[in-house]
Amino acid sequence: MTTADALEQQRALYGAPLSELGATVRTGLGLTQGKLAEALGLSAPMLSQLMTGQRVKIGNPAVVHRLQRLLDLAREGDGLSPEEVQARITAIRQEQSTLTGVSADDAQTVRALATSATVEQLLSTAKAAEAAGAGVLADQLRRAAGVARG
Repeated sequence: MTTADALEQQRALYGAPLSELGATVRTGLGLTQGKLAEALGLSAPMLSQLMTGQRVKIGNPAVVHRLQRLLDLAREGDGLSPEEVQARITAIRQEQSTLTGVSADDAQTVRALATSATVEQLLSTAKAAEAAGAGVLADQLRRAAGVARG
């Protein structure tokens, strides 16, 4: 697989190559690549391999979750003090995204999805989400299809 292929796969999985997403976070939050790796809970060499396309996929869902939260913070960060940004980065680093149990928000999301599309549409979209590496979304869509079936 070429680097270009790897970066295209990252675009399909994450919406953009990880180098672009990492640059958005680093620029928006004033982080070095080493500090970004620390905030994500990755080793610096692993982050480097992901950024250069030597590796395609982030294997840990908690790291993907932290990356999304850091992207959100970078996009919102203009009105925050440096201390607030640092506190939020620390809080994000400590977050552990879990894939077990169902929160009230998850149940509400599943119910909303169940009423928004047909069973076939939900299952088709779940299949596409799974293929794109969005397993949590795929699971919610499959649960919604079950609810829609009744």
